[in-house]
Amino acid sequence: MTTGPIFASPFVEKAPLRAWITRFVLTGLALSFLFLFLGLPLVTVFLQALQKGVSVYLSALWQPDARAAVRLTVTVAAIAVPLNLLFGLAASWLIARFDFAGKSILMTLIDLPFSVSPVISGLIYVLLFGLQGVFGPWLFEHDIQIIFAVPGIVLATVFVTFPFVARELIPVMQQIGSEEEEAALLMGANGLQMFFRITLPNIKWGLLYGVILCNARAMGEFGAVSVVSGHIRGKTNTIPLHVEILYNEYNFAAAFAVASILTLLALATLTAKSVVEWRSAHSDGIASNVPLPTVAEDTHHEH
Repeated sequence: MTTGPIFASPFVEKAPLRAWITRFVLTGLALSFLFLFLGLPLVTVFLQALQKGVSVYLSALWQPDARAAVRLTVTVAAIAVPLNLLFGLAASWLIARFDFAGKSILMTLIDLPFSVSPVISGLIYVLLFGLQGVFGPWLFEHDIQIIFAVPGIVLATVFVTFPFVARELIPVMQQIGSEEEEAALLMGANGLQMFFRITLPNIKWGLLYGVILCNARAMGEFGAVSVVSGHIRGKTNTIPLHVEILYNEYNFAAAFAVASILTLLALATLTAKSVVEWRSAHSDGIASNVPLPTVAEDTHHEH
């Protein structure tokens, strides 16, 4: 029995070529989009900031109002991020480890800042703690100022940033499960030993990832902070608010100089984010080959 020659289908021959063309077009579109909406604005910021020379750039950063804005931004982030870290740990532990009535409501409330405009959230704090607000008269009588002061800025920043840590940790803790933690408790570990020896090593990359995103949002927040700050120069202006004031005053060189700080922060955040993602993937890849220390061993070494 003889068979005739087998001819390749023209569709099969053209398939690799079509796949290559599709990949080339999609890659080109993605790179063009990134350059147009990310690369070009970044380059523009630094070009405008250095347009009048390095001396003008450094002078703009050394102005008292600019330094005050940087100090306030760092201070607010230093308060808001640890608070969100504690909340994220508690909320993710509660949601991932327990079933209780109102669990879905709690998860919805965690996502609330993602669906509410930051300006609206700032306005809510004004209606609560402002001079004409619900608690305003009592605060005024006791000489406590929240709105148009640092406490109001901290409250607004905490509100808009508190989902980041929790939202990163909840899926991580749900994925790793509670078997190792239960085994540690059965072996005689207390709560702190279980957390620091078992839970924290398993969630450390997700925790660090959430903290990085939370810190970046805290330093770059504009809407909510703008409503509660009062725009008092040298006192309640964060870096984004100071940039807005300089730009409205047509002091473009100084505005872009200060804006470059936020740009560098964004680049540092992206770098840290990439490093954390790489380390997380690398750790997952070698986790099966590296035995975790047991609580019994840790207790033995401690004694």
